[in-house]
Amino acid sequence: MEVEMRPLNQTDLQPLFAIKYGVQADLAWMKYNGPYFQDPVLTWPEYQKLAPSFCADPHRQLLLIDQRVIGEVTAYWEDGDLHKWLEVGIAIYDQDLWGQGIATQALRKWLRYLFQQHQELAHLGFTTWSGNPGMIRVGTKAGMKQEGVIRKVRYWQGNYYDSVKFGILRAELK
Repeated sequence: MEVEMRPLNQTDLQPLFAIKYGVQADLAWMKYNGPYFQDPVLTWPEYQKLAPSFCADPHRQLLLIDQRVIGEVTAYWEDGDLHKWLEVGIAIYDQDLWGQGIATQALRKWLRYLFQQHQELAHLGFTTWSGNPGMIRVGTKAGMKQEGVIRKVRYWQGNYYDSVKFGILRAELK
C-alpha cells in the first residue's frame, strides 16, 4: 500500500475528525499517543475551534491510502523561536493498519519532506515512550537512531515508563 501525504484543506477536517474522534473512531491510538497527558476525546465543536490552524500549518499533513484519510504527520519546533530543532509526530488512527509498514513509509516520506523544506537543519527527531513499542519499531525501521532514554519519567496507570528520544541526521536519511 502506497501512502500519500499532502497538506490539509477544509474538506479534510470532517473525515479527519471522524477517524480521530468520531462516533465510529477507533480510539486505540490514544492508548499509545502519550496517554499520561490525558488528552480528551474532542467533540466536533471543540475540534472545529482548533481546525482552522491545521490547514494553515506547514508542519502538518494528511496521510491517505487510496484517497482515504488514515492519519496525519506533524512537526514542531522543540527550541521555540530559534527554529533549529524540529521534532516530528505521526499518527495512524485505524489500528487495523498498524504493523503493515505504513507508518514507517509515511515517516520516511515526512522526514525527506522536512529536510527538503528546511535545508538548514542537520537533525530531525521525535520522542515516544517505552509503553509504545510500535513507535519505537517505526523509528528504528525508518533509519532513526535511539539517542536517549530518560528513565521512569512517564507515569501511567500506576507504572513509570521511560521517555525515548529518536533522531536522524540529514546524511543518514536513505
